[in-house]
Amino acid sequence: MRWSGSCATCGSTASWKAPTRSCGSSPRGKCFVSRHPRTQGRTTMKIAFIGLGNMGGGMAANQAKAGHEVAAFDLSQAALDRAAAAGCTPVASVGEAVRDAEVVITMLPAGPHVLKVYSEQIIGAAPSSALLLDCSTIDVDTARKVAGLATEAGYVFADAPVSGGTVAADAGTLAFMVGCEEAGFARIEAALEPMSRVTMRAGDHGAGQAAKICNNMILGITMIGTCEAVALAEKLGLDPVKFFDIASKSSGQSWSVSSYYPWPGPVPTAPSNRNYDGGFATAMMLKDLKLAQDAAAKSGASTPLGAQSEALFQLFNGLGYGGRDFSAILQMLRGQLEGLPKG
Repeated sequence: MRWSGSCATCGSTASWKAPTRSCGSSPRGKCFVSRHPRTQGRTTMKIAFIGLGNMGGGMAANQAKAGHEVAAFDLSQAALDRAAAAGCTPVASVGEAVRDAEVVITMLPAGPHVLKVYSEQIIGAAPSSALLLDCSTIDVDTARKVAGLATEAGYVFADAPVSGGTVAADAGTLAFMVGCEEAGFARIEAALEPMSRVTMRAGDHGAGQAAKICNNMILGITMIGTCEAVALAEKLGLDPVKFFDIASKSSGQSWSVSSYYPWPGPVPTAPSNRNYDGGFATAMMLKDLKLAQDAAAKSGASTPLGAQSEALFQLFNGLGYGGRDFSAILQMLRGQLEGLPKG
């Protein structure tokens, strides 16, 4: 059952699939909300899904699994074939996908792709009543520019980047950080529901991207700190598995330790158990850290640890490991890259 509400202390608005959540602002971390179950009946919608890569493919599949009619487009035939097997209808162009859409969802590589696709192929081609949702991770300025173009043309638009990686994309348990006008949020969260564990309105247009960039800067920094600590523990003769048992219950605990430990064994779902195959690619982490550093430079923010993290992931990526999960940077810090396949 999905719940929705707003915190009486922090004022945040969200929906989620568990009956409790924490906003981090209320006493003892508890979010005091007025909750109500969302209506369980779901109306079938016509959804256009543009971008069927590692993230978009699973997201589109969950929309189809929810019973929606999904017209799916990607430049890759293999991606289209996988979408068809998941219950989507492959189409030959963006224009064909959006022609009769009630909701348009995009998951594209970078800001220039998003701006080009929306300005040249979606705005004016999709019905003006369609809801436009960009789930790509891009720079804040481009997100606001696309929002301006869409709003001027009469559309409801949101930047809605995600957190959770490919596992959550496939499972339909992503966290969405939404930048939109407050009046449109209920409609937006309903459209995202089949793909979502939690949907949070960060603020107006661009705020979703700001939240995602800052969140992933934390992730990059904490993963490097975790990997450095694991490498040091090993050098000092401490079993990295035993170190996990201690750090996960001590002040060093973080998501990078408890949910994504870079050493195989303690967290069965972590990519470290698959020789760092799948998960969140190093190249994608580097992209997000670059977005954070660009934003910091433009805004005048001081982010020295973010800058150092970007430099380390840039080095790891440059060595040929951009396709490996970002936690594989442990092997570079250990000096053990010879056993790690490139890609």
